[in-house]
Order: sequence, then structure tokens, then C-alpha cells
Amino acid sequence: MVPDEIKRWSELSWPVKIYFGFTITSLLALLALTSLNIHEQRMKNATLKEDNEDNLTVSLVQLVGILFCGYYIFRGVLQENRQELVVFMLSVMALIIRSVVNFVVLESEGRKEVLVLVRFVCIVVLGFVHVLCASLLIWRHNMMAFRVGGALDSLQKQYCLLTLCFSMVMFDLQAQVCLCILIITSDSARFATNITILGVGVFWACATAAVGAVAVLKEVSVLVWIFMLQNLPQLVYFIYLLYTVVKNWSSNDSHTEEAAAITGALISLLIKVVLFWGLIRLVRSFGQGLRERMFASSS
Repeated sequence: MVPDEIKRWSELSWPVKIYFGFTITSLLALLALTSLNIHEQRMKNATLKEDNEDNLTVSLVQLVGILFCGYYIFRGVLQENRQELVVFMLSVMALIIRSVVNFVVLESEGRKEVLVLVRFVCIVVLGFVHVLCASLLIWRHNMMAFRVGGALDSLQKQYCLLTLCFSMVMFDLQAQVCLCILIITSDSARFATNITILGVGVFWACATAAVGAVAVLKEVSVLVWIFMLQNLPQLVYFIYLLYTVVKNWSSNDSHTEEAAAITGALISLLIKVVLFWGLIRLVRSFGQGLRERMFASSS
């Protein structure tokens, strides 16, 4: 059997079915709540001429995080991918951290808004529930890491590292897209320039993730080093983002966007450290037969 095949619904145990249904339902509820929050903030900007751009940007970042969580839980449960569940748990924790930081730096009037308060409570409460349930699911004894009979222990460990690197590539893509969104309102006077940076940044992040995914799945060492080099412009973007934060810190009464930028940059930096560590270890084991073993039954 080829790893990561989608399981039939009938193959899932009832506890897993219940948790998967609960997770998808809660993510859809958070998605609807965040979308409604974005719509309300846009209406305030248009009709009341209120300066709500910071809160709007934070809501967009949260929206991206929720969408990626849906992707992680789908692969983690339906493809029996333990590493994807780990990244799902990390993504949920990142959502919780962002929500707490953003809520703390909000002005007192912003905290009293019903939708903002409801979204904050839902993300924190549901987030802790998901972290607990995902942790239990990760440690299930029948959650196999490699569903190919007779695989050596060394190949088992290599496969775990491979799937972890692939999942971290997607997690890194999520972090980069969120950071690109944060640049939109960093300087309203340079909106056109920021939109250009946003477009180029998202394209570069997607291209980098594509190279990283191919490098991991196809065991191409050259692409691994190209992927690492592609991350250098992103490090330059970190510096630019932090520069805009420091530049605008004293001129703003609200530090919502600044807190979101610093939190996002730190999360992204941690992701890259883990990803590079995994890739350096993985590239040393290329060519030992894992790729051939994984896809032997599909040929």
C-alpha cells in the first residue's frame, strides 16, 4: 500500500469519526465567525470612516490559519499521518498565541466588541480542546507511521522525518502568507508598494514551498539546497517587517499590528529552525531505498 492513501470513512473508528466531525464543524464555525468579523470591520471602515485596518489585517491572518488547520486535520486523520497531526496541533497553538497577544494589546473599546470577544473565547477554548484531543490521537497505538509491510526500523524513522519535513514546509508556507498579509497596512502611505510586495511575497512563498515539497518527496539533494537559498529573501523580509514595526511604533496608539508582526516573525523563525534541522538530517539519508519502497506498489 502506498503511504498517505486516503482512508475510507468506514475504516475510521467511532471516536476518530466523532473527533474529525467535531473538528471540521468547529473550524467551519470559526471560519464563519472570522469572515463575519472581517465583513463588519470593512463596513466600519467604509461607512464610519473608522481606522480599523489593524484589526482587519489580524482577522485575515487568523482566517489563513483556520484554513490551513483544516488541511492539516484532513491529512492527519484521513491519511493516518502522525506528523501532520503534530503540525495541526502546532498551528492551533499558534492561533491561540496570536489571539491572546492580539487581545491583550487591543484598546479597551476593541475588547468590548461582541464578535471580537466571541472569536477570542472560541479560539482559546476550542484550541485547547483540539490540542488535547490531537495529543491523544497522536499517541494512539494503531496510528501507524508507515503502512507498508516489512519496512525496516531505519526506514520507519526516515519516513517519519520525511513526513515531518513535508508538513513543516506547508507550515512554513502558512507562516509566510500570514507575514505577507501583515505588510498591507504597515504603511498606508505606501499602499501600492505594499500590495506589490504582498503579491511578490505570496508568489515567492508558494514557489519556495513547491521546491521544498518536491525536494523532500523526490529525494533531490540539489533542490534541498535551492530551497534553503530561497529562504534568504524571506529573512530580508523579516528585517524589513521589523523595521516598519519599529518605525511606526511611536506613531500609533494601537499596537495590534505591531504585536501581530512580532509574533508572526518569531513563529516563522522557529518553524524555519525546525525545518532546516529536519532537512539537514533528511538529506543525509537520501538514496537508501525509502522512495522506492514508498511507491513500489503504485508502479
